[in-house]
Amino acid sequence: MPDLTSPDLPTAEDTRAWGARLGRLLSAGDLVVLTGGLGAGKTTLTQGLAEGVGVRGPITSPTFVIARVHPSVVGGPALVHVDAYRLGGFAELDDLDLDASLEESVTVVEWGHGLVEDLADDRLEVTLVGEDTRRASVQTHGRRWADADLSALEVLA
Repeated sequence: MPDLTSPDLPTAEDTRAWGARLGRLLSAGDLVVLTGGLGAGKTTLTQGLAEGVGVRGPITSPTFVIARVHPSVVGGPALVHVDAYRLGGFAELDDLDLDASLEESVTVVEWGHGLVEDLADDRLEVTLVGEDTRRASVQTHGRRWADADLSALEVLA
């Protein structure tokens, strides 16, 4: 699967809706690494992912608690939402023990680029760019995503 770029996401609701479509493609064991500047929409995208996965909210930035677990409301996997912005490196990441819940949860890590790639060979890296209108680019890694059909992400429904 080649890398994919979203259509324009001009509003927070568009970003959430695109995230919900991506969330419906996720399953237990999936790792999603979110990258983008402050205010780029990482938490907004995670709100959509949570909706698509079917977990209890509210989804807010876990900046000061570092990680939150949102249980499923539909009998699916929990969503582990991590904000790695304040982590001092691999040792602090290791203290979170994310690998213990990785296989049974969907794990979303904001600011995780360069820190969490070793957690799973199979992962999605989503980069958000733009100020007024956002775009999300998705890089797929590993066999899980090699032949995945991501066409639902190409056009707004």
